[in-house]
Amino acid sequence: MISFVNAKINIGLHIIRKRPDGYHDLETVFYPVGVYAGSPQNPAAFCDVLEAVPGSGIRFLGRKMDCPVEKNLVTKAVRLFEERFGRECGQMVVLEKHLPDQAGLGGGSADAAFTLRLLNELNGNPFSLEELEALALTLGADCPVFIRNEAAYAEGVGERLQPVELSLTGRWLLVVKPDFAVSTREAFAGVRPCGGREDLRELIKLPVEEWRGRISNDFEASIFPLCPDFPRLKEALYDSGALYASLSGSGSALYGIYADRQACERAYNEVDAPYKAALML
Repeated sequence: MISFVNAKINIGLHIIRKRPDGYHDLETVFYPVGVYAGSPQNPAAFCDVLEAVPGSGIRFLGRKMDCPVEKNLVTKAVRLFEERFGRECGQMVVLEKHLPDQAGLGGGSADAAFTLRLLNELNGNPFSLEELEALALTLGADCPVFIRNEAAYAEGVGERLQPVELSLTGRWLLVVKPDFAVSTREAFAGVRPCGGREDLRELIKLPVEEWRGRISNDFEASIFPLCPDFPRLKEALYDSGALYASLSGSGSALYGIYADRQACERAYNEVDAPYKAALML
């Protein structure tokens, strides 16, 4: 069985408070992107190194990953599923990786969640969606949203999800990333929690053209000073015709939403960045 794993962007991200356990409560809207990557309408995929997890049926292809294979979230997802299922599944799992690390696109989280979903399907669906979400949360805060894989408003550390009616169908997305990585720890180190902002669930009902200046990602204030490429790339996205542009998650990728494919392809050729991907929404 082959499954194409998509990513996500954050449309707005508010850091509300720091919790006693050291984590932060936040509010954000997750939106799946790259769902159509590889299709005739969007043939570009979000390279060839082969790594294997010793003593298992797990193989990795594509871009070199910046972590030991034993610590990869796919490896952890397989072992978690087998532990809860009560026996080894016996399936070979092959991951071909394209998304860069530390991009704020949920690449590793999506890989893990899709692995859980596929193993569940191949083994007769022993777990409900709610149970899979609970399993996914033990792997990471961004993992549960990929179980249902739909637009969702998130609270807590990102695990309390509720579906939202948001469709960007017909728009195109340009994702860019500077040659600069920001760890989650660095990103949170500079944030200043602040509550009482406009409700993102209401703001996303506005036309996309009105999001600029109304919907914001709090991590931009802490991350942009670290590297001049961040503000440059965001401005370049707007200069190239983006209806809305933002950092995704805690970075370090930024995205621009464009009216149509032609506008996005023009921007792809105009914006200078080490990593770029044009995606149909």
